[in-house]
Amino acid sequence: MVTEKVKRELEMLKRHLIILKYVAENEPIGILKLAEETGIPSHKVRYSLRVLEQEGLIAASAPGAITTERTETFLKDLDSAIDQLQDMAKGLKEVKIER
Repeated sequence: MVTEKVKRELEMLKRHLIILKYVAENEPIGILKLAEETGIPSHKVRYSLRVLEQEGLIAASAPGAITTERTETFLKDLDSAIDQLQDMAKGLKEVKIER
C-alpha cells in the first residue's frame, strides 16, 4: 500500500535521528555500543551510520562515530523540518476522495 512506504520511511528517519542523538551525546561511540544503548540491531545501526555519514552529519573515527560541523546546524533546523513534515501530513486529510 502507498501509505506503508511512507510509514517505513518515517520509521527509518526516526531510527537515524535516534542514532544521531546517541552519537552527539556520547561521541565517539561504536556500532556495538549504539546497538546496546538503543536496542536497535547492529545491522540497522550500521546502515543508519552510513546514511548519516553520507549526509555529512557524522564522521568515522578509530574510537567510533563522531559529529561534524554540519551536525549543529542540522539540529538547529530539525524542529522546523519536523513541523513542515507534520503540516504536509495534515494536508493529506484535505484531499477528499468521493466514492
